Amino acid sequence: MDKFFTQPNCDRCRKSLKNGRTMSMFNTDRLCLDSLETEHHRPDYHQAVEADHAEIKKGNYNFKGHACIKNKKARSF
Repeated sequence: MDKFFTQPNCDRCRKSLKNGRTMSMFNTDRLCLDSLETEHHRPDYHQAVEADHAEIKKGNYNFKGHACIKNKKARSF
């Protein structure tokens, strides 16, 4: 099974993922819902969502996130 479904803790805050999980718009971090809420407040979140949608329209369903385009080592959270 994919790591997304089996990873027990959030990559950002290390809280449990048993109550819900999602993937970051900026990289491949698996997030709990609290970390997702924090990500939503970033000033560049809208750009990340637009980049994700543009990639999906091109057929890329495995986009690694907005920060991966700008800087493969970006971790500004």
